Amino acid sequence: MLNQIDLSRTDLNLFVLFEVVMEELHVGRAAVRLNLTASAVSHGLKRLRALLDDPLFLKTPRGVTPTQRATELAPAIAELLARTRSIVSTTAPFEPATTTRRFSIAAPDGVSAVFLVPLMRELAATAPKIGVSFRQLLPRGDTGTPELAWRDTFGALDAREMDIAVIPLRDAPGRFHTRTIFAEDFVIAMRKGHPYARRPGLERYCRMQHLVVSHAGDPHGAVDAILAQKGLSRNVAVTVPNFLFALATLAETDFIAALPARFVAMHGGRFGIVSVPSPIKLMTYQLTLVTPQVAMMDAGVAWMVETIARVAKESG
Repeated sequence: MLNQIDLSRTDLNLFVLFEVVMEELHVGRAAVRLNLTASAVSHGLKRLRALLDDPLFLKTPRGVTPTQRATELAPAIAELLARTRSIVSTTAPFEPATTTRRFSIAAPDGVSAVFLVPLMRELAATAPKIGVSFRQLLPRGDTGTPELAWRDTFGALDAREMDIAVIPLRDAPGRFHTRTIFAEDFVIAMRKGHPYARRPGLERYCRMQHLVVSHAGDPHGAVDAILAQKGLSRNVAVTVPNFLFALATLAETDFIAALPARFVAMHGGRFGIVSVPSPIKLMTYQLTLVTPQVAMMDAGVAWMVETIARVAKESG
């Protein structure tokens, strides 16, 4: 490991050089991108090899190939540089039209799939150089309360591993800024031509074979609890780990599924999926944007919060 003296003598530009060589796999092309000579890049790699105690890149007839150690280091170096660029960019006034910042936004896939495309269209028009990294969020199971289910997300926000999260939650701890962006109801989705679409009803609903979205594979969810209150049950034939997988599966089977209404309206058509109202009152989720209160002092994060909230409202 590097000691304090090593770190004080480390040139961050060496990691920038590593990143570009890893992308190009060619010293000459990396030199052109970095506006350096090939010999300067080679010299930098020599220093980096000594620092990291590994050859890093091996010569081939077509350029260079990374060693196993270089491949292992690449994600950590990319994250280090992304965080550094983000920190440096916040020291200057935030200008959406010219900024090159990258924001990390996290949500369950059924949520991000609703606002991702309209958000990227908005950014293309107003902030074309911005980068966005979307992360999929998964709640903890068997926690009893929504706050406990999303505690890992709160921890990641506190650690600034992500800038913004959008989760089905009404309240968050006081250290977070929250914004309700939309409410999501559920509909019953199925392939076009499915017999249930022609004659929906509660009794037939319970007799159908059901698909449930559960990242942990648990076949029992909120719908089953609602049915149980009325002395009813359903046959859960299959679980899948995410909502897009659910659409693809419904398209090729006779399963039916309770899915978010906005999500189905936006993406169901390309899979040949239709929907009907639920024969029983299902849950309505409030989708809430969450970011640390302290992060709102960052003009870039504050701007992104407002942009997501506006885009979600306009696309509803």
